[in-house]
Amino acid sequence: MKNYLQHDPWCIVEDGFHREYNEITESCMSLGNGRMGQRGNFEEKFTGKTLQGNYVAGVYYPDKTRVGWWKNGYPDYFAKVLNAANWIGIDVDVEFETLDLATCEVRDFRRVLNMKEGILERSFVARLKSGKELQVKATRFCSIVDDEAGAIRYSITPLNFDGKLTLTPYIDGDVRNRDANYDEKFWDEVRKETGYAEAYLEMKTRKTGFHVCTGMCVEVEQNGVLIDFHSQPIRREKYAATRIILDVQPGQETVLYKYAVNLSSMNYAAEELMTQAHQYIKRISSKGFAEMRTEQAQAWDAKWQMNDIAIDGDTAAAQGIRFNIFQLNQTYTGEDERLNIGPKGFTGEKYGGSTYWDTEAYCLPFYLSTADQKVARNLLLYRYKQLGKAIENAEKLGFTNGAALYPMVTMNGEECHNEWEITFEEIHRNGAIAYAIYDYIRYTTDAGYLADYGLEVLIAISRFWMQRVNWSGAKKQYVMLGVTGPNEYENNVNNNWYTNYLAAWTLRYTLESIDTVKGMDAEKYAALVARIGFDEAIETAKARHIIDNMHYPYDEERQVFLQQEGFLDKEIMTVDQLPASDRPLNQKWSWDRILRSCFIKQADVLQGLYFFEDEFDTETLRRNFDFYEPLTVHESSLSPCVHSVQASKLGMKDKAYEMYLRTARLDLDDYNNDTEDGLHITSMAGTWLAVVKGFGGLRVEADRLVLNPYCPDHWTSLSFKIRFRDVLLQVTVTQNDVTVKNFSNQPLTISLLGEAVTVEAESEALVERGAEV
Repeated sequence: MKNYLQHDPWCIVEDGFHREYNEITESCMSLGNGRMGQRGNFEEKFTGKTLQGNYVAGVYYPDKTRVGWWKNGYPDYFAKVLNAANWIGIDVDVEFETLDLATCEVRDFRRVLNMKEGILERSFVARLKSGKELQVKATRFCSIVDDEAGAIRYSITPLNFDGKLTLTPYIDGDVRNRDANYDEKFWDEVRKETGYAEAYLEMKTRKTGFHVCTGMCVEVEQNGVLIDFHSQPIRREKYAATRIILDVQPGQETVLYKYAVNLSSMNYAAEELMTQAHQYIKRISSKGFAEMRTEQAQAWDAKWQMNDIAIDGDTAAAQGIRFNIFQLNQTYTGEDERLNIGPKGFTGEKYGGSTYWDTEAYCLPFYLSTADQKVARNLLLYRYKQLGKAIENAEKLGFTNGAALYPMVTMNGEECHNEWEITFEEIHRNGAIAYAIYDYIRYTTDAGYLADYGLEVLIAISRFWMQRVNWSGAKKQYVMLGVTGPNEYENNVNNNWYTNYLAAWTLRYTLESIDTVKGMDAEKYAALVARIGFDEAIETAKARHIIDNMHYPYDEERQVFLQQEGFLDKEIMTVDQLPASDRPLNQKWSWDRILRSCFIKQADVLQGLYFFEDEFDTETLRRNFDFYEPLTVHESSLSPCVHSVQASKLGMKDKAYEMYLRTARLDLDDYNNDTEDGLHITSMAGTWLAVVKGFGGLRVEADRLVLNPYCPDHWTSLSFKIRFRDVLLQVTVTQNDVTVKNFSNQPLTISLLGEAVTVEAESEALVERGAEV
């Protein structure tokens, strides 16, 4: 765990240049706006440790699968979110010396991500080998107002010399993905244009044929005034730039403004990209940097008015939750139903594809409570529109009759993950999608979604489960063989409790949904039955038989559900018995040793009890938590948040806080030694869950919003906002009381600390702990 980033409630601060951690800092300082994103790379040349990354939403490459042994059913490719043209680059030369922070002496270095305004600032003094010293101040943002654009203010002040300063702002499309399977480059140049103080480069992805035009224009200011300057166009393969040579004096500030755009054929006709890029650049540059920055601050303020979680009394905790919310808002806005939430967002290449089960299991509740209902609906529509591909994926594995297996990793609905124990066996992802439909309808009451889209998905998933189980003559029950649960430290197991329970629950919810839709709109139901060839009598009877006869591994002595058949055959020992030098296991142990151990990456049983806690009594929840949490190494980024929520439910405040801090600061403190690859965007939604469902006790029960909030002992207060149907509430929790403020024009009756409380329109209700309502 690293602690070099300062604790600050609204900023991520690196004070002093930590070269050895630079890739970690680049990840943490990433910027995005839902359409494009940029790692926290330097504008000037840097030959030290760095992972250059600029990403354009929806643009990917099908990198040919590379495995040691091919198996039938493997996908042909692994989808890669592409490193696109570098738009931030500005080479700086003083006489014949290049500014490079890897080779020069650096002092007074400071890098700050201002989360309140979505702005990255950096300053330092560099001493070149010649002894010349210059001060640099750089400010950058990806605009969420003009969401295909970014802007840079790059300031240079000579401290002890005069002479010639050469600035070369550029666009470089000669980039590669570090994770390319065959070390190939994924882009071909289409065309480029250069002119006075501007450059445009249009690239095309191989195979998928996406076009992206990256354009820039620059302005120069000296002594606070924009100046005319000579600009020399530079053109080479996949590269376009302009060179500017200026006379500078000691103490004189020279400022380069760089405006850039990334336009893709996702949103424009390919033949119009260059023209559209010119027009876009003209529009944003006419605003100027100051106006764009003001708009950026105002737009982020509007987001924070809705999304902020305020924690008083614990700066590290406050910084952690805001960092997670900030990155979620940068990654996905919900405006485009073609897009989804990648596990690294716009911060790195690892994990390739756009969509994992993380979206449905972890991210959906965040958007349900903090954004317009259409945002969560679009996340579900994304899956509905890929149902045909999910059915094709199942067919490739031998399933029939419209059974659907949603992919573990995808960009377009096709499975593109190629590790057999996950691709073929981590089928619980199907259940997460079914649960998301349930979660959405329960929260919003949008039963129309069920009739129009949801039921069709549920039936297809249920058809998969009914074919995936088999009847065990020995057990006289249905079993599910050869699966991998969320705990990827156990592969190819039989009767994983979580997967079995999720499958049976999906069948049960599908039957309930059939009745709901039939009652709502019999004609629409009949049309669906005809279109998908649904034999209600036969298929529902089979579903009920499976529900009534599913096998669930259980230990009578401990009275806990078993991760899977034979789990207790392992040598049971707790994580605190492991030497610190053995952690993390996935970097220190062989895979054989991990698979034979009892240690858990993330607990499957506790994931299921988190989803379905209302189906179990408190003592059952407690017994399973007490058994599994000590065995869990939490080396999945998705693990601590679920444990935090359950610990809160069980009144285990210290454990809930420990797990919250681990998920909130997972990347800031680099808990798992992998932040350099990019941030864990989807697990960041889990941080919100730990606060709002954990400390806030938010649930929906019997069609009513439930809140059972508390403050960790050393916090002064906790405050968050949630949307529930058509009502916006603010919940403020102190050690002594809870206040719920209703910003809407209609009253809402909620359950607050176990009592029914009506919060009147545009009013608030206060409840003291232990007092009568």
